[in-house]
Amino acid sequence: MKYQQQVSGVNYTFDGLVEVMAKATPLRSGDQLAGCAAEHDGERAAAAWVLADLPLDTFLTEEIVPYDTDEVTRLIMDTHDRQAFSAVSHLTVGGFRDWLLETASHDDSAERIAAVSAGLTPEMVAAVSKIMRNQDLIAVSAAMRIQAAFRTTIGTPGTLATRLQPNHPTDDPRGIAAAVLDGLLLGCGDAVIGINPATDSPQATADLLHLLDSIRTRYDIPAQSCVLSHITTTIGLIEAGAPVDLAFQSIAGTEGANTAFGVNIALLREGNEAARSLNRGTVGDNVMYLETGQGSALSSHAHLGVGGKPVDQQTLETRAYAVARDLQPLLVNTVVGFIGPEYLYDGRQIIRAGLEDHFCGKLLGLPMGVDVCYTNHAEADQNDMDTLLTLLAAAGVAFVITVPGADDVMLGYQSLSFHDVLTTRRTLGLRPAPEFEGWLRTVGMVDETGRLTPFDLERSALRSLTSAEAL
Repeated sequence: MKYQQQVSGVNYTFDGLVEVMAKATPLRSGDQLAGCAAEHDGERAAAAWVLADLPLDTFLTEEIVPYDTDEVTRLIMDTHDRQAFSAVSHLTVGGFRDWLLETASHDDSAERIAAVSAGLTPEMVAAVSKIMRNQDLIAVSAAMRIQAAFRTTIGTPGTLATRLQPNHPTDDPRGIAAAVLDGLLLGCGDAVIGINPATDSPQATADLLHLLDSIRTRYDIPAQSCVLSHITTTIGLIEAGAPVDLAFQSIAGTEGANTAFGVNIALLREGNEAARSLNRGTVGDNVMYLETGQGSALSSHAHLGVGGKPVDQQTLETRAYAVARDLQPLLVNTVVGFIGPEYLYDGRQIIRAGLEDHFCGKLLGLPMGVDVCYTNHAEADQNDMDTLLTLLAAAGVAFVITVPGADDVMLGYQSLSFHDVLTTRRTLGLRPAPEFEGWLRTVGMVDETGRLTPFDLERSALRSLTSAEAL
């Protein structure tokens, strides 16, 4: 179907929904690379106008990625809750934006939005995000409440949790333990203590799992650990009796992109069930940790939709959240600037993408986090990351990723430091996850307001972690 719109006396024609979605997207380098971006602001405005006037139920009849050839599309359509959708089915995309903004002003906004969440497809959610300002994305995100739990509860109102990421180029246990200590002493690690291993060796992964579990149990820390190996490695280690808390996997929004990651929906469900079978959680049984990122489908040439047309990267990113939603995870985060400037060129694009991803994931019912990050060849700097962190914290992001000094020495990119989160918590009155905060108070690291306080390390429950034996 062709769509048309006139702007300032110029007629614009769009060949199908795939093209409307792509050209309505705020500018980003990945869509330019794929050849689907609007050529100029006039064309982008015309596409956004068309999109705003489209009925929401258009997305139930006109495909973006073909149902017959893509299992993610089949998952989306086969699990769609028409009863939940009925409350907003009469709206256009623009009308749905207005509904979200109006609903966000109510005291029971979280319940109202949650009631329709299962009736929304990722394409509907991506569409409405494209016609929202940054302030709109923040306002609606802040009105939603999504929680998940394992040993800590993620997404509790008024909290900002962290992944403590103690990566090391050679997986050296002393270096990892030192980074873990650094993070714990600065109140980080309540979302997960998660290592990206330098190799995908099952033995190396098992060694790291035992290292993290020994630290956790030795100091009775209410936290979960994860070594971010491929899910097939994790399933094998579960069968071998390794202390696995969370099963990790990178996922994407098309069957082809997930195939490039070496996974499909059936395998992901198998990993989910394997991790749940261990019953290691104490306050909940959400056991999956999933990562996504705009551009992942394009990077594996798995970004084509109906008619072989390229689908914009933000729509494909949002489709990955349908896969995540199926698995009821503890944690989902977009590594927003990690893939590189080919996909998000500069700080402005990274900030916009981070707010979009957080909004879309949360609207689809996920405990959404963001790796606020950039690579050194992007036109971005730490000031951009400060801005995005502050905006996301105001929007109620579930968690962010923190590394020593904001510099990941293994993956070679820039993220957030432990200190950055301390500043943001203090500035905005946010606290760690409740179970983790209770532990921090027990060992004397925070006061009753949740703020970090000076303490005597020699009298701290963590003192032996600094010894040569512990490291």
